[in-house]
Formats: sequence, structure tokens, C-alpha cells
Amino acid sequence: MDQGFAIWANPSSPHAEGRKARAALEDARERIKAALGWEDELVFTSGASEALAIGLGRAKVPPAACSAVEHDAVLRHASGAARWPVDADGSVMLPENFPGGLAAIQHANSETGVIQPIASIAEEVRATRGLLLCDCAQTAGKIALPEADLIALSAHKFGGPIGIGALLVKDFAMLEPTGGQERGYRGGTENMPGAMAMAAALEAGNGWMEGAAGLRGRLEDGIAAAGGQAIAADAPRIATIGAYRMPGVSSAVQLIGFDAAGFAVSAGSACSSGSLKTSHVLEAMAFPHPGEVIRVSIGRETSEHEIDLFLEAWCAMSAKAKAA
Repeated sequence: MDQGFAIWANPSSPHAEGRKARAALEDARERIKAALGWEDELVFTSGASEALAIGLGRAKVPPAACSAVEHDAVLRHASGAARWPVDADGSVMLPENFPGGLAAIQHANSETGVIQPIASIAEEVRATRGLLLCDCAQTAGKIALPEADLIALSAHKFGGPIGIGALLVKDFAMLEPTGGQERGYRGGTENMPGAMAMAAALEAGNGWMEGAAGLRGRLEDGIAAAGGQAIAADAPRIATIGAYRMPGVSSAVQLIGFDAAGFAVSAGSACSSGSLKTSHVLEAMAFPHPGEVIRVSIGRETSEHEIDLFLEAWCAMSAKAKAA
């Protein structure tokens, strides 16, 4: 990012400095595609939310379906679409007949980490000549991308800066252009320093994910030993996200207690947890105690020592509630 700021100019300008910035931007685009194993088009955005808005709002087929556990960034743009239900583990239940159109299904849930059966969903959607949009904010740069027509992602989810993301597009013929930058598919001066940093973050690799799986196992063993519950424990989940119930202690009380102890956790998705409203994800899963659940994330720098300290705080809070 420092390198990008040092050569910053408007990448759309025809002068020498602009051409230098354009070259850096296009280099970052190709590096990102290579790191993700994506051979088609890439539109830079401000993040996954904008990428989803472009995909849902400008696809040449209208939004027809999304799951009941999608992120709010999908639900707000697919208000008229059918909502596919999920089972008790949060996995999407496919309808017998998909009428066609655009289906928007997340790769991994932002609250529970449950990984959806994208291959089966893609087969159903493509049988009707529909399009599949995948929200890969939680998985890009961590596990392999699914087969989809449109993919949304955010750099800050894999160690890049905030304010930069992308919409991956199989074929620009799928979208209506509106003019402006990014080949006419997104207006506004491109964030070239952010794009360079995004490429660098992806190139740092995902070797740390194996360690994250071990840390989550350690966390969940400790929570279970203290009488807690992991949500969707038997479902396929990405190792970086978990949702946990502390019986008898409200999510709000847990957030306050963990924050005071120096731990940053949330209730629901991190983007909306400030409202402390009941999670629509847990409601869709028919989970009986949604008000006692918090969401925990494990990042690239999370250590075993931090997991142990968190478990100490969990046990102390749980014991206090049982003694009350």
C-alpha cells in the first residue's frame, strides 16, 4: 500500500503518472486473479457489499432466490426473491424445481461458518440456464473458490486493507454496464494502493488456516467442557468462524464481559452486531436459544495462548452465572 501511495495518480488519466498508476492497477488485478485461481474478469469495488449490490442489481437475469441465512448485504437487494430454507445445521435445502434467474448463495456463513453445498446448488441453477452469485467474503483467500458465475469478496477478510474488494465475473455479458471506470461496470476513481495491498495479502498465502483449525478445536473442546455449545458442530464449517452458546447468559452480557476482559467478539455478523437484534441466521435454523449465542473469529495472528485466555474468561463468566 505504501508503494501504491508513492506512485499514486488517477489510473484513468492519460498522462505519464496516470499511465504508471494504470500499470500498477492492472498488475494488481492479474496478481489477484492468479492468487485466487480465477481466469475470467475482475471488477474492483469498495468491498463485498458493493460487489453484491452490482451483481444483484445489474445481472441480466433478476434475483430469483437466496438462502434465508444470507448476509444483510444480499437480503436488502433481493427482497422479492424466494428464500430457500436451511436445516438445523444451517445448510441450504434445495427446492425440487428452481424456476430460473439469479440465485445468491453464500459460500460460508458469516455467523456460524457453515459451508454451503455450492456444487449441488450450481448444478440445479445451471440446469435452468440461471446464474449463481456466491458471497465468498468469508472464504476467499482461505479455501478454494466455488464454481460460480459471480463471486463477491473483501480484502480485509484475508489480511488486506478495508475499503477494497472485488466482483469476479465469468463473462461481462452477464452484467449491464453503466459507464465509468472498471470497463464501465463500476464508476469512481480506482483504489490502486488498496488493490496492490489486496494482491500482497493474497500472495502471503493461506498456510495459517491449518493452524486455525487446530485453534478452533481447542476452543470448542474447552467450551464443551465448560457446558457450552458449538452451533452446527457437525456441519462442514470454515475454521475461522464459530458461534457458541453460553447457557443462561445473554449475548449482550457476554459481549460486555468479554470486551472488558480484552476480547473482541460479536453477536451475529460483525457488521450488524451493534444492534444486538436477534440473529436471523439462528432464527432460520430454528435454534431455540438465539439470545445466548456469540460469534468468535480466529485470524492469521490468533495464538494458542489467546485461546486459553479466552477460555479462562468463558469459564469464569459461565461459573458466575451458574452460581447466581
